[in-house]
Amino acid sequence: MLDGHLPFGPMGPTNGNHVETPRASARPAAIQKLSEARRRQGLSIRCVAQRLGRTVHEVRTQEDEHSDLLVSELYRWQEALEVPIEELLADPEDALSPRIMMRAQLLKVMKTARAIRRQARSESERRLGKLLIEQLLEIMPELKEVSGWPTVGHRRRADEIGRIAENPISDDWLHEAI
Repeated sequence: MLDGHLPFGPMGPTNGNHVETPRASARPAAIQKLSEARRRQGLSIRCVAQRLGRTVHEVRTQEDEHSDLLVSELYRWQEALEVPIEELLADPEDALSPRIMMRAQLLKVMKTARAIRRQARSESERRLGKLLIEQLLEIMPELKEVSGWPTVGHRRRADEIGRIAENPISDDWLHEAI
């Protein structure tokens, strides 16, 4: 262990002299997508290298999707490519688990079913909405308290006051702005 090697490598125990390398499938997830953003902008590597003040080799190295760049370097790329920084970052692969994604989708369907029932113009439409709501509740009972999509923004109840009432703006602000 003093020679810098661990008794266990990424793939299991080692003989103490060398650490096994992980298989290609264990390669870390991409963390940025500079190459993709550059191509979308229709720019060559040479052009970006000139804009960044880097060599073509340095730009190719930085474009590797596994290359861990400083935030300051990402901002230089953002300026060179003239894109939002979000376009340079890879989306996390584990954003939502399939189970959480399914729950989110059921929530959206329930909101739609409640809105359909609320806006139904005929008895058959109301029955259809009710049936859909009942079936969704069988799948996920916690949807019981979900309301439909708002028809015009978020309506406040009569007992609620808005932020403007809590933090009124003085009349002087307009004169100060001018």
